[in-house]
Amino acid sequence: MSTGIPAPVAPPRRILMGPGPSDIHPRVLLAMAAQTVGHLDPYFLRIMDETQGMLRQVFRTQNKLTLAVSGTGSAGMETVVANLIEPGDKMIVCVNGVFGGRMADVAARCGAVVIQLDRPFGEIFTTEEIEKAVKEHRPKVVGIVNAETSTGASQPVEDIARVCHENGALIAVDCVTSLGGQPVEVDAWQLDAVYSGTQKCLSCPPGLAPVTFSDRAVAAIDARKTKVQSWYLDMQMVKDYWGSNRAYHHTAPINMNYGLHEALRIVLEEGLEARFARHTRNHLALKAGINAMGLEYAVKEGQQLPMLNAVRIPAGADDAAVRKQLLNEFGIEIGGGLGPMKGKTWRIGLMGSGSSAANVLVFLAALEKCLLDQGLKTPPGAGVAAANAAFRQS
Repeated sequence: MSTGIPAPVAPPRRILMGPGPSDIHPRVLLAMAAQTVGHLDPYFLRIMDETQGMLRQVFRTQNKLTLAVSGTGSAGMETVVANLIEPGDKMIVCVNGVFGGRMADVAARCGAVVIQLDRPFGEIFTTEEIEKAVKEHRPKVVGIVNAETSTGASQPVEDIARVCHENGALIAVDCVTSLGGQPVEVDAWQLDAVYSGTQKCLSCPPGLAPVTFSDRAVAAIDARKTKVQSWYLDMQMVKDYWGSNRAYHHTAPINMNYGLHEALRIVLEEGLEARFARHTRNHLALKAGINAMGLEYAVKEGQQLPMLNAVRIPAGADDAAVRKQLLNEFGIEIGGGLGPMKGKTWRIGLMGSGSSAANVLVFLAALEKCLLDQGLKTPPGAGVAAANAAFRQS
């Protein structure tokens, strides 16, 4: 007789090769199962301090205001925008994908006068076009996405930061997908406000948003004439909890912070340079395999993210059917295209722990079978062979 009580949680085993979340390192899951303590317990305060120190290393910054916001990467976006923008402030937002569009929406909700610069999905902005817009509009903030998860495009930001500062603007950068997978040099590039998420290249479950603010950004926050729109994300209060005052603000997600702490330990044990090289090596092997199968990338060479590979769906292939077969037959999750790329691209993630030779090879073999089952022609074994050759050369 049924008791009406649902079965216990027992998710299927998946290989997460979509745009996020990525596969979680077992050590992170184990850390999250540790004993919960209070959010002002001396042990947890030590964890917070250590997490801040490791975040500074991963962001490559000395910024005092560096912490993990209690919320996903989108909370990081809202934190940065809501704290820097007051009603009536001008903000240029660079939109070449879904998440640039989301930043523009958040800015408008905060009362910004939004000047939106647009590029087709999959393209990147030039320093010159942003410099022209900054000189014309004189914004308080310029917002741009470093790694556009919806398109697989990698946007350089160092020179853009320079022209922003030369013209009196702050720069806010979305590094949700890039942090821990490719270089993010907050101090060297003079970035003012940067946010990320835990579920991409840090290989931690979604739930926290690492953020960091430069002294310039902190000065702008301190000079506000109006309250931050969001009480929960107000850095003027949150920083007193993460700082030496330890003033109660909200009950932090204790065990989620345990997970981030362990994830950052793993990143630093591997070493940032080694981690970046691993992501690049697996990306190049995947690309060699994709090309050998007669497929191509949706983003130009030299502008592709190593951790998020956007591949054009070949003519005659059923997008949804391929993704369904990959999931049901092989346990592999990949993502479909978003916005104007919907039905035109597959988004293949090689993030954090999921960026491995094993995942590259099993995916290429599985994709070959899916395409053959749909009657498409692809050279037998060519993808795996090309990837293996790339690995031998690396």
